[in-house]
Order: sequence, then C-alpha cells, then structure tokens
Amino acid sequence: MAHQHVVQRDDGTWAVRGEGNERDTSRHDTQQQAQQRAKEIATNQGGDVITHGRDGKIRARDSYGNDPFPPPG
Repeated sequence: MAHQHVVQRDDGTWAVRGEGNERDTSRHDTQQQAQQRAKEIATNQGGDVITHGRDGKIRARDSYGNDPFPPPG
C-alpha cells in the first residue's frame, strides 16, 4: 500500500510524493491538481492521499485502499 502525500514546495507549486520516496512523483500549479493526481495513484496502488496545508500540517486524509466493508465494530 503506497500512501501519496500532497505538499506545497518553496516555489509555490504543489507536489505529489509517495511515502518513503526521495523525489516528488509530480508537480502541479494548484493543490487541486496535485490532489487529483494523488487520488489516481492511490486508487491504482490501493493507498491513502494525505493532504498537507501550507503550514505542512495534515489537513485531510482519504483512503482509496482495500478498506473492510462493513467496518469492524
């Protein structure tokens, strides 16, 4: 399962980076574009999209993996 992080770079662009990777997978002009690409990757690989705000803190986490249904409990 590969989680995809959406983060803002110093130049103002938004990047998609796979968890544990040293390099960005892609760069985009807007956060929305980066989130869309991250969603495509996460859907394909069965992972989460973790979106970070401008301050670097996590602001959203969406799962596109193999979540159990119905959820336990």
